[in-house]
Amino acid sequence: MTLVWFRRDLRLGDLPTITAAADSGDPVLGLFVLDDRLLKASGGPRRDFLFRSLAALDEQMGGRLLVVHGDPETVVPKVAHAIDAECVHVSADYGPYGRERDERVGKQVSLVATGSPYAVSPGRVVKSDGEPYKVFTPYFRQWLDHGWRGPADTSTFDWIDPADVSGPRRVQIPTEEDSSDFAAGEKAASTQWSEFLEQVTGYDDDRNRPDLDATSRMSVYLKYGNIHPRTMLKDLGALRSAGSAAYRRQIAWRDFYADILFQRPDSARENYVKKFDKIELDSGKQADEVFAAWCEGRTGFPIVDAGMRQLNSEKWMHNRVRMIVASFLVKDLHLPWWRGARYFMNTLVDGDLASNQHGWQWTAGTGTDASPYFRVFNPVTQGEKFDPTGDYVRRWVPELRGEEGKAVHTLKFGRPAAYPEPIVDHKHEREVAIARFKAL
Repeated sequence: MTLVWFRRDLRLGDLPTITAAADSGDPVLGLFVLDDRLLKASGGPRRDFLFRSLAALDEQMGGRLLVVHGDPETVVPKVAHAIDAECVHVSADYGPYGRERDERVGKQVSLVATGSPYAVSPGRVVKSDGEPYKVFTPYFRQWLDHGWRGPADTSTFDWIDPADVSGPRRVQIPTEEDSSDFAAGEKAASTQWSEFLEQVTGYDDDRNRPDLDATSRMSVYLKYGNIHPRTMLKDLGALRSAGSAAYRRQIAWRDFYADILFQRPDSARENYVKKFDKIELDSGKQADEVFAAWCEGRTGFPIVDAGMRQLNSEKWMHNRVRMIVASFLVKDLHLPWWRGARYFMNTLVDGDLASNQHGWQWTAGTGTDASPYFRVFNPVTQGEKFDPTGDYVRRWVPELRGEEGKAVHTLKFGRPAAYPEPIVDHKHEREVAIARFKAL
């Protein structure tokens, strides 16, 4: 027998790991390990989506997914030895913890890695001298030239029933109370993707508008491998529109950030550009109070509050608004980017370490290919530009539903008593932020 160990690839379609396992000619057992180290580091919404994705995968496999609980270093070799598997087939994991975990497991059992969660795996797009890229645009050009293979047909497969083998006890897939409205699993991902393709033509024009339902909401499905980016790129390549090209670029950004984290694992917790380690940051009781106001969506800045309230309610936030609220935390409140990034990872259903941490550093101005330090988003003008009708703010900030049009961003006709005053003066805090960066 042979073993397939599922991780961030919770699907059956286009999964090269299955092909590699099938090539052995032996019967195949599917395994997933409930790893406490990962579960405890995940927020409730992510655990909920993971558990529901596992349930969907198990259903696709006819109830034949072996789910066990424990340390992978112990349980994966134990399962492999129980079925006399010569090797364990996996999709390569390039994250800091995943690499360390696989190194430990690989000392006890042969791991065969085929494919990865990315269109182009980290470390494969390099300069002519073999060095990794630090800037997205040249990386993207090389990424396009590098290409990617087409999807593989792996959707039909006969799995071993765990009841027919001895070994670690199969556990029930857990449930989580802190849930989101995202349907989970491969079928849900396919449905969501098909629906988005019907409107992808307008993506380039409308993707920055949080008041419109113009984004794909595919990030969570990519996070857990309910769909592979190759499948998406194949569909996008057949459309040849400005919208499909813009979306393809977003997939490349995801690969780029994964590559950066692969090259610099320390950037998950620390500034990518080390000179910014010395920047002055606020701390103490007042800093904690404004952080709490930011988390709860009561800063007195409508677009910021709308974004945070959407995050807390839906466990998801529009990407343009993610940049706006991140800029506000770092540049207006002078708090460390990793504090906001941690809150995002605990709350977002699609929290992805590479994309989240480096997206925050881009906005903070401390990361690779970062926004210049002197770029400070004005929350009022950002709201007027990207929520010109005011519908997004009115949806998430009920205190302001009486305000008409884009006046909801300026409140020039008066601030409702139920809505808080701004917790900072943006013009002043912008000057403070720039002065602190210049001081370096």
